[in-house]
Amino acid sequence: MIIKDKDKPLITGLEIGTTNITILIGEILIDGMINIIGIGHCPSKGINKGNINDLESLILCIKKAMHEAEIMAKYHITNIYLALSDKYVSYKNEIGIVPIVTNEVTKKDIKYAIHTAKSVKLKYEHKILHTIPQEYSIDEEIGIKNPIGLSGIRMIAKVHLIIYRNYFPKNLIKAIKKCNLKPEKVIFSGLASSKAVLTSEERHSGVCIIDIGGGNMDIIIYINGYIQHSEVIPYAGNSVTNDIAYAFNTSFKTAEKIKIKHGSVKMLPLYTPELIDICNINDNHNKKIQKKKLIEVIQSRYFELLNIVNKILIKIQKKLYYSGKSYVLESGIVITGGSSQIKSLKSFAEKIFNMQVRIGIPINTQSCNKDIINPQYATIIGLLHYGKNTYLHNKNKINQNNYFKKFLQYVTQLFKKNKIY
Repeated sequence: MIIKDKDKPLITGLEIGTTNITILIGEILIDGMINIIGIGHCPSKGINKGNINDLESLILCIKKAMHEAEIMAKYHITNIYLALSDKYVSYKNEIGIVPIVTNEVTKKDIKYAIHTAKSVKLKYEHKILHTIPQEYSIDEEIGIKNPIGLSGIRMIAKVHLIIYRNYFPKNLIKAIKKCNLKPEKVIFSGLASSKAVLTSEERHSGVCIIDIGGGNMDIIIYINGYIQHSEVIPYAGNSVTNDIAYAFNTSFKTAEKIKIKHGSVKMLPLYTPELIDICNINDNHNKKIQKKKLIEVIQSRYFELLNIVNKILIKIQKKLYYSGKSYVLESGIVITGGSSQIKSLKSFAEKIFNMQVRIGIPINTQSCNKDIINPQYATIIGLLHYGKNTYLHNKNKINQNNYFKKFLQYVTQLFKKNKIY
């Protein structure tokens, strides 16, 4: 949410992940950059893959992260933008058809067409989280980005709807309100991440962004500048950690440490003898494992995770091909999120997808803590950019209204001065 400090617009984002709870406070700079001035962390407790199993523990974690961010920013947080990722998040591509009454498209026509597209019947307990216009058609003309002022008889609006299961955010919002916070807006994590790491050129040329977190992978596919597909896969970095813990009979905590320190998806030469010291499951006895064996475990799971995404891409490609539409990902694949930092992932992924891949680092963002400008924080930094866009949009509307009011006052005074009735 936008908060004020000496006339500087500030935004707060909250991400409640499977692994960590993070709060960032960002300041909107004149050039549109986000300057992060407050950072708060706490290891996640009371929640697992979006399921709250201990409300009080979750509340304590949020409050701890809040306190850290407030101390650093010297500001009391009241409102936040909240990230949402869950296996029950899904999408629909719908259309809304309206007649062009005045023979020229107006904002009212667009609003009505989008409303018509949103009127689709949803599954029980499902609601629309985001309504994202794709493109418009007027009579025989297709692929229109902005139809205002164009003439015709009938307009079709194509809209991407991101849908969620209603019960899930209710419990999260309950926890947040108990921390005396007001959720300003709930944002799909994948959408937030795309705002943090993608350029406008990448969206328009076609790109697939994959945010690999601890519990979920968020996927968004952009075609010709608009979202064609969005999905959440309930497997991610923690699956890799669990595999390591099982394979080497150690704790999850120890497995996570050796994954971060020694993990890679690049296979070592056959006779590399390098050994790694680890603890057993009770963390009371050191033993040695071959690094080659560790990489085999990690590589196997990453191969599975990325192939899930590749199958989705092939499915979307076939769907668009048979409907006569183009499918081009000129900007390839962008992978972000905490689990994108495993060594050699870029080259490994390029072999699977057979296209260019880059690791997505947040852009248009700065902080005195350089560690924050990191793929791990793509989602929460994206929340700040989402809030920035909302703030600038609202500010522009207020300025337009103020200009209109001043103009009316000027005309009224002119009429009075010249006694025009």
